Amino acid sequence: MGPESLKAHPFYIGLLHYPVYNKNGDIIASAITNLDIHDVARCAETYGAKRFYIINPFEDQQRLIKRICRHWTEGFGAGYNKHRRDAMSLVSIAASLEVAISEIESNEGETPILMATDAARNTIKNINYNVAKKIVASNRKVMILFGTAWGISKELIEKSDYILEPIFGVSDYNHLSVRSASAIILDRLFSQFTIFRE
Repeated sequence: MGPESLKAHPFYIGLLHYPVYNKNGDIIASAITNLDIHDVARCAETYGAKRFYIINPFEDQQRLIKRICRHWTEGFGAGYNKHRRDAMSLVSIAASLEVAISEIESNEGETPILMATDAARNTIKNINYNVAKKIVASNRKVMILFGTAWGISKELIEKSDYILEPIFGVSDYNHLSVRSASAIILDRLFSQFTIFRE
C-alpha cells in the first residue's frame, strides 16, 4: 500500500482530552500537551490522515492549541519548517467528540466508523490488526480515537464500533505515551511492510 492508496482512503484521528480517566478512576478533562500536538500531527501527515481532531472542552485550552498551531501554519514557524507546517495544518479543534463527528458527517456525507484504542480492556468489540487494516482500506470513513491521561471512559469506549487490541510489549509495563502509541498503531494499520499472524 503506497502513498497514493493511503490518500485514496482518508481517515481521521481524534485525540480525546474528555472524557478520560485520571489515575484514581475519576472522569476528567486533561490538559493539552505541546508534544502531543506536534508528534501526533506528524504521524497524521506521514500516514495520510485527512484531519487530526484535538478534542478538549475548555476554551483556554482551545486558545492555546490555536496559538501553537498558528505559529507553525501562519507565523515564523511556517517559513522556518515547511514539513512541520504541513503536519500542523491537519489539526482541527473540537469541544466534544460529537462536534468532530458532526463536522465529518457534514464534509463526507456519512458517519465515520469509530475505532477506539485502549491499553487494557478486552471486549467483544476488540479486533486484531488484520481485521482493522481491512476496515481502514474500505470505502467507509474511519475515525481512530486515542485517549489521554489514563484512557478513554468506559461509556465512550462502549459507543465505539470497534476497539483495537492493546499494544503488548515483552514486559508487564503497559504505559506508553499517546505519542508512542499513535505511531505504533498507525504504522500497524497503514504500513505496507507490516504483516500479522492470523
